[in-house]
Amino acid sequence: MIEYRNIHKSFDIPVLTGVNMTVETGEMFALFGPSGTGKSVLLKTTIGLIVPDQGDVEIDGLSVYRGPSDALERVRRKVGYVFQHAALFDSLNVFENVSMGIPEEDLARMPRADVVRKVWEALEIVNLEPREILAKLPSELSGGMKKRVGIARAIVGRPEILLWDEPTTGLDPVNTAAVERLIKRLSRELEVTSLVVTHDVEGGLLMCDRVAMLHSGTLLFCGTPQEFRDSPDTVVRAFVDRAAAEAALDMAST
Repeated sequence: MIEYRNIHKSFDIPVLTGVNMTVETGEMFALFGPSGTGKSVLLKTTIGLIVPDQGDVEIDGLSVYRGPSDALERVRRKVGYVFQHAALFDSLNVFENVSMGIPEEDLARMPRADVVRKVWEALEIVNLEPREILAKLPSELSGGMKKRVGIARAIVGRPEILLWDEPTTGLDPVNTAAVERLIKRLSRELEVTSLVVTHDVEGGLLMCDRVAMLHSGTLLFCGTPQEFRDSPDTVVRAFVDRAAAEAALDMAST
């Protein structure tokens, strides 16, 4: 479903230096790596939010950067993107924020009643009560509710692919676990392909079919969660051990 081919990207210094990675149709796939290693940069190249200096991305066989002129538009119709920190528009209420996830051309010709129905359904899917929050501004929502509204916006257009950029950043352990359960449920119920960039290694290992790790601009590891846990590579081993220690501290604090 998603194939990254020799992706290079620099911002003054190299960030990605030849990443090759494939996410299979229907798969839940997690991408790990230290801060600043290019996880979110790679995710953004999927739909042209960041353009690679070299390489290409293919979505369901369609080349994003070497395909026809409308390739990017066609790709974006297939993809829902959950931004880090939700990225809601402060001046728009919940209804307006979520409806922005419907493709513009569909939104332009869709009766308002259908738009309301789609937004309502998306909010219910993420366990929010539409009657209570449709008219609220983001400033009136808790951090966990903002995350869920951001997810509702990503799924309202019923995409085939969901990209999750650090979906649990800033959440406490209880809300982190709740959002991770939601990610797993949505991926199964909506029958989508999910690529999750996350700093929560333990959570990613529990909910995903395969995982990968970026290090120094390249793909250091790709395999099953158990293979990741058992990897003899010293960098992976240090990452796993640190994540386990952090998870233990979080459990102790709750």
